[in-house]
Amino acid sequence: MDRETPDRPPITHVPFSATPLPPLDEHAPPWPGGVEEVGGVRLHVRRTPGNTEATAVYVHGLGGSSTNWTDLAAQLAPFAQGVAVDLPGFGFSEPADGFDFSLDAHAEILGRFVTGLEAGPVHLVGNSMGGAVALLLAARRPELVRTLTLVSPAMPDRRPDPRRLSDPRMMLAYLPVVGRRVRRQLAALGPRERASQVIRLCFAEPDAFPEHRLAELAEEAQARAGLAWATPALARSTFGIFRTWFTGGDGSLWSVAPKASMPSLVVWGTQDRVISVRRAARTASLLPRGRLLVLPRTGHVAQMERPVTVAKAVLGMWERSATRRW
Repeated sequence: MDRETPDRPPITHVPFSATPLPPLDEHAPPWPGGVEEVGGVRLHVRRTPGNTEATAVYVHGLGGSSTNWTDLAAQLAPFAQGVAVDLPGFGFSEPADGFDFSLDAHAEILGRFVTGLEAGPVHLVGNSMGGAVALLLAARRPELVRTLTLVSPAMPDRRPDPRRLSDPRMMLAYLPVVGRRVRRQLAALGPRERASQVIRLCFAEPDAFPEHRLAELAEEAQARAGLAWATPALARSTFGIFRTWFTGGDGSLWSVAPKASMPSLVVWGTQDRVISVRRAARTASLLPRGRLLVLPRTGHVAQMERPVTVAKAVLGMWERSATRRW
């Protein structure tokens, strides 16, 4: 239900930009990346050349990486240069010794990185776990964030449903006795099978996922298979999310959202199996300047499944906020 006050338009009133976007090139490879030291932290980063008058920082979700933003960053490049990060332990960012993989720790690293960019306030865009991390940063360091876009952010969703996992056996992986055997089974999966599982989970229409994109994900999974820190980082970040979900009071993400006062857009897919779309309206309503776009026939990664639609909505917010009409 729309929340309407004299000072706020309905949350579902999302103006799309009418500005022409670049043609979508679904065969474009991931943007070049490399390890950079920015703000005293070392992260693997992919940069999308674009309009240097603004900077967009893209933050992936649990098990994802900077390649999740290839298409959306290309769509928005004429309006902002893109910086897609691999969070510590993901993609090709090796975590520092002692990193605890909590959402707070990820947000602190991201804040140091954004500060080190010296790009002024940035357009911050996060998906899933990256959405929760972006929300924490926006609430705690609002001077760093010009606008906030959250794509299916990892807001508390405690449903005990094995269909929310890319492989239901993951629920058993850390149990006594059976856990070791299950972990061996999961480790034996090939990179292509791992990538296919993720796509089936995160896309509403997985059969439409381009073959060359699946090959890219499998290649990245193969490269990460030899990284000793990759699997523990995924497990510990997962537990970090769960800990936050069961935190009440000021530590709850529901309590954090009202502190993010910048123009904000929440995007959710009706077929999201990972974080229920039922969390969408509450999330957007709690953001003081939040609006909500719900996309039909869309799963957990709308920026990958519907990049043109998401780009039009994001750019609409950027344009409106620049003229104080959001």
